Amino acid sequence: MARPREFDTEDALEKAMNVFWERGYEEASLPDLLDGMGLSRGSLYKAFTDKKTLFLQSLENYDQHIVCDAAASLSAPPTRTGPNGWDRIIGLFENVANAWDAGDRRGCLLCSAAVGPASYDAEIADAVSQGLMKLRHAFAAALGEHGETYADMLVMQYIGLRVLCRSHVAPNVVHNGVKSLYVLRDL
Repeated sequence: MARPREFDTEDALEKAMNVFWERGYEEASLPDLLDGMGLSRGSLYKAFTDKKTLFLQSLENYDQHIVCDAAASLSAPPTRTGPNGWDRIIGLFENVANAWDAGDRRGCLLCSAAVGPASYDAEIADAVSQGLMKLRHAFAAALGEHGETYADMLVMQYIGLRVLCRSHVAPNVVHNGVKSLYVLRDL
């Protein structure tokens, strides 16, 4: 009779997501994952099969908790007293810059995957594409009738900003990326 799992799978997945988010797919070694998740090698492989499967599940977890929350906030119906679509979009980008100012250099797991393993792995590319399409649709919804005009450009701007947040760029680069949205808004 097999022994029951002695760990919470959801908690372990959340911890794996954070290791991948911090280090990236390629740089997250098996010892990093085991240490970060608090699991033995056997438990990791039994529960998640392999590193790629664990990464795909981490991307799904990130999508469900981070991307879906951002998309819901962006595409919420406008109210008379709430922020309009452009204000919600600018707010999202400002939150990214504020996190960067506070020392968060993780960027976005989805965006990091887009410029990393999605370039050579079709299954990861598909997961990344689905997440980015959620953001695209949310940007379009936030802007209403003109949303389709700007949605792809905003996705590219968002990916660029989040990737830059993982690097050691000067603060004005990150903040100018946010300020450029005011120019787009006023076109």
